[in-house]
Amino acid sequence: MDKLYLEHIEKCYDDWSLSLDLHVEPGEIMTLLGPSGCGKTTTLRIIAGFIHADAGHLHLDEKIIDDVPPYQRNIGVVFQDYALFPHMNVFKNIAFGIRMKRQYSKLAIRERVEELLALVGLEGYEHRYPEQLSGGEQQRIALLRSIAPHPDILLLDEPLSALDFQLRKRLRQEIKNVQRRLGITTIYVTHDQEEAMSISDKITVMKDGRVQQIGSPVDIYQHPKTDYVAQFVGMSNVVDGIIREHIRGHFLVESSSYTFTIPARKGYSVQDRVTFFFRPEESFLSVQPASKNTIGGTIVEHEYLGAEILTTVSTRNQQLYIVSNYIKDDAFIGRETTPVYINFPVEACKIVERV
Repeated sequence: MDKLYLEHIEKCYDDWSLSLDLHVEPGEIMTLLGPSGCGKTTTLRIIAGFIHADAGHLHLDEKIIDDVPPYQRNIGVVFQDYALFPHMNVFKNIAFGIRMKRQYSKLAIRERVEELLALVGLEGYEHRYPEQLSGGEQQRIALLRSIAPHPDILLLDEPLSALDFQLRKRLRQEIKNVQRRLGITTIYVTHDQEEAMSISDKITVMKDGRVQQIGSPVDIYQHPKTDYVAQFVGMSNVVDGIIREHIRGHFLVESSSYTFTIPARKGYSVQDRVTFFFRPEESFLSVQPASKNTIGGTIVEHEYLGAEILTTVSTRNQQLYIVSNYIKDDAFIGRETTPVYINFPVEACKIVERV
């Protein structure tokens, strides 16, 4: 049974609209992933009750809550800027939502606050004020304030965007650990692909107010349905062509002056236009053609990324990317403008819809 169900939700503005259906299972982390303006925060605000959908219904625990005001929805929200009360200390910030319910004793409130502070390693911070906290500490307190009243749903709107890279990595794991221990159904909003991949049970990829794909991080990365998803979640090399032959489970695809062999897929026939992709880490460079699938080009640049090298190659129609291990002999094959070949195996190619 779904914990949260957004049924045919629509929200229209003058030059933009949101339209989606979304199921969130009990206890899972569902991440809404997409660029700015794709509808992530609008969706979150509809769930929280801050704005109303123009059509559709919002179900929580099998009850329609369209007309339930925000303060009665039992939903916790962590905002991008944390929104801590500056005039309240840590204890009062965390206890705020519990006190609003007016059903807990002072002792129960104190025990709950102390329990939560211990959960994130901030024991003894009760009397500090927000201005005395680091960014990471403020984020933790904002999280604790949102979960203190035992919410049915937890909404997190880009909660780590203002923090540095290393702190983001540490805190997203902390958020996941807290969520797992408490079992709160969570919707997490981010534009960061790595963040979404690391924290989510499922990812909803959005574009222009529409859902492009919903799936586990593995499904989204390994089996994207569209060229947009393939390119937004990780780097991808996307190739367009025409199917010229279908031979023993494979298509021969003509693109420019090249012919590529890719795995066949139902729904496509000879002479159909087709789009496929392969990942940069599944390809390699050579000075001569070295596989059945190969594209000639010239090196634009090498980018040193620590353990890996990202090489950009300019071909006749587009730029393609190759990721090599730094310790491999061919990691720095050639310099800028050096003619090279990009080689990629048949099984690395996957057909996607062009959107």
